[in-house]
Amino acid sequence: MKIEIFGPGCPRCHQLEKCVKDAMSELNIPADVEKISDITKIVDAGIMHTPGLRINGKMKSTGRIPKPEEIKKWIVEEK
Repeated sequence: MKIEIFGPGCPRCHQLEKCVKDAMSELNIPADVEKISDITKIVDAGIMHTPGLRINGKMKSTGRIPKPEEIKKWIVEEK
C-alpha cells in the first residue's frame, strides 16, 4: 500500500501525517507513507488546497484533515 501526503510542511499537513500513521498503527496495516512537499508535484497531482491525501493512487481528500474514522475506512478499503 502506498500513501501520499501532500503539503508544504504546515501544521495541518503534519497533523494529517500523524493521523495517517496512527490509523495504520491501530489497524496494524503496513504501508509506505511518502510526504510530498514539492509545490510542483502538489500542483501536478491536482491539489489546489493542502493537505492532500492519496492512497494507492486514488485521491481521498484535499484541503481538509479527514476524521480518523474516514482515514481508517479508506486504508481498509485499499488494502
